[in-house]
Amino acid sequence: MSFTTLGLSKPILRAIEEQGYTTPTPIQKQAIPIVLARKDVLAGAQTGTGKTAGFTLPLLQLLSDAPKQSGKPKVRALILTPTRELAAQVAESVQTYGKYLPFKSTVIFGGVGSNPQIDKLKRGIDIVIATPGRLLDLANQGHIDLSTVDFFVLDEADRMLDMGFIHDIKKVMAMLPKKRQNLLFSATFSEEIKTLADRLLNSPELIEVARRNTSAESVTQHIYPVDRDRKRELLSHLISDNNWKQVLVFTRTKHGANRLTEQLGKDGIPAAAIHGNKSQSARTKALADFKLNKVRVLVATDIAARGIDIDQLPHVVNYELPNVPEDYVHRIGRTGRAGNEGEAISLVCVDEIKLLKDIERLIKKEVRKVREPGFDVDPNIVAEPIQQRSAGRGGNRGRPGASRPNSTTSATRQDAGRGQSGARPATKQRSRDSHRGNR
Repeated sequence: MSFTTLGLSKPILRAIEEQGYTTPTPIQKQAIPIVLARKDVLAGAQTGTGKTAGFTLPLLQLLSDAPKQSGKPKVRALILTPTRELAAQVAESVQTYGKYLPFKSTVIFGGVGSNPQIDKLKRGIDIVIATPGRLLDLANQGHIDLSTVDFFVLDEADRMLDMGFIHDIKKVMAMLPKKRQNLLFSATFSEEIKTLADRLLNSPELIEVARRNTSAESVTQHIYPVDRDRKRELLSHLISDNNWKQVLVFTRTKHGANRLTEQLGKDGIPAAAIHGNKSQSARTKALADFKLNKVRVLVATDIAARGIDIDQLPHVVNYELPNVPEDYVHRIGRTGRAGNEGEAISLVCVDEIKLLKDIERLIKKEVRKVREPGFDVDPNIVAEPIQQRSAGRGGNRGRPGASRPNSTTSATRQDAGRGQSGARPATKQRSRDSHRGNR
């Protein structure tokens, strides 16, 4: 099957061809015809499956087929994403595939000034890609009218709920017209997702192209047992010894990301950090430098890395295992995308054995362990509770493997959506940081 058989117009097919794509992915094969048939969709797809094009392509087609509007464009399509990076990625996809179409699109998120976003809205916009916080800010100020939306897409809904956006989502839905087409995409189908789907979707078509909560089959996974104080040394050794050119490394905390970036630089390995304390311009530059191979290592926290889409990213390293097993699946999904092979490596110390077992239970397989010569584990080292070691540097609270506490929700929501526009006074901010963790 090729894209020419899916009912897409010549301008869209031309844009697809210019990107070098000829064959749709499984999610695209299933989703595009269903969306074009004006049906609601509940789609389960792992990251890297091509799901963004799975909804942007038919959305652009439906807008093209609709009667032309007179006067200033009105918002006809709204795509809601959990993070700034994902919003920017989706916006880029809309612009790429809509290159030869007359529609205007814009992206709205926090962490940057709102005036340029307001100016674009005033001139008229057909397609809006947004994070919930800034969208609600502008809507409440009267800068955007959502009553004309025909198509509503909720992307990465599972992450939305993880980050505490459920109330914001409900507020956005209340601003939309009752008659509209809805698409919900999620990597996992929890009971909360099913409840949201029941509220949002009308007799939806179910699409599921990957087994639930499973790691990508195109990703080779390895565990390197290592003492906690030798992780950085082992990471530098693996990067240098194997001549890795592009490595995405995950830490639990923002402080940890900064410290590791500095240490790698001292080892002669160019690195950049990306997390919620970085300005949006700094995050954008770090990602751009990484894509252009100006830095070999991008060190990221989970929230900041959400939505990072890099073609043929070969290596992902879990410098620290995540407290939530599902985050492991999302992390390693950054590699092995769109049919390419990838490698996911985890550096695991004695403190993280329970976290590893939780992950293996989730993905229903044991991850192969590799012993690196010269890095034998000291059997005399006693495990330390992760929350005690993290507490002093603003890490996650709670027992290892536990779900995120509610206090984390405010941190992730601000990191992803509101940014600077929702900042509190400094004294209150420091108080909140001391409770919510440093993601």
